[in-house]
Amino acid sequence: MGLLVFVRNLLLALCLFLVLGFLYYSAWKLHLFQWEDSKYDRLGFLLKLDSKLPAQLATKYANFSEGTCKPGYASALMTVIFPRFSKPAPMFLDDSFRKWARIREFVPPFGIKGQDNLIKAILSVTKEYRLTPALDSLSCRRCIIVGNGGVLANKSLGSRIDDYDIVVRLNSAPVKGFEKDVGSKTTLRITYPEGAMQRPEQYERDSLFVLAGFKWQDFKWLKYIVYKERVSASDGFWKSVATRVPKEPPEIRILNPYFIQEAAFTLIGLPFNNGLMGRGSWTHNIQREKEFLRKLVKAHVITDLTSGI
Repeated sequence: MGLLVFVRNLLLALCLFLVLGFLYYSAWKLHLFQWEDSKYDRLGFLLKLDSKLPAQLATKYANFSEGTCKPGYASALMTVIFPRFSKPAPMFLDDSFRKWARIREFVPPFGIKGQDNLIKAILSVTKEYRLTPALDSLSCRRCIIVGNGGVLANKSLGSRIDDYDIVVRLNSAPVKGFEKDVGSKTTLRITYPEGAMQRPEQYERDSLFVLAGFKWQDFKWLKYIVYKERVSASDGFWKSVATRVPKEPPEIRILNPYFIQEAAFTLIGLPFNNGLMGRGSWTHNIQREKEFLRKLVKAHVITDLTSGI
């Protein structure tokens, strides 16, 4: 009797191992098949990127001449190469900012946690949350971001840059004296306290000043600027900051942290680290950012005027 029980238990154990082995093997084969057959990389980008337009886009934009603005083109093409792409949030924070759960849960730069009162105070004075009326009235807008690197030197791209409807510049990138290479037009200047130009005469008259808040002190600083209060040097800045920005409140915006969050975690694939900055190799992260830009250039979502990426 004892022998029969032993044999029965042994057969049950063997059957269990066979079933588990079959499931493991099947799962491995399925994963291998999906990996080989997948059209997308680990972040969700189309693996085979080339300059050939998908048929539906080629037909839709067939009558547009080279260099003209194509309404909805960049967004449509981005959706093709990255199906998860969406833009559900406004570019700048407005008076509905508390409704956005995605940014309420994270501290700067990926959210607004702990900044509600400061942001409310700032927006109650600025009262403008969009681009200028003239730009908003355009059915199509061509945008360019001008970086701060020396790659533009002696390229004589100034006139081409100025041809764009929206010219975005970062931090204290100079314009005066370099117009031949970098252009003279500035629509948005996106910066933070330590990166902002410290001499009022350096600011372009017709540009919007946009804060990209990377830490809680940045929002406090902007409140000082908007209310024309004295900026305190003891507020935890890592270098000297601008004490005055020659812009009226309606010319000031706050970049929606949603886009910093999306760029970091969804598009570039930086380590999540519970929504905090400071994890991962700086060099490795920069390489990821460059790889992301190369994808967009290769797919013709964006154009690199310098061909230096």
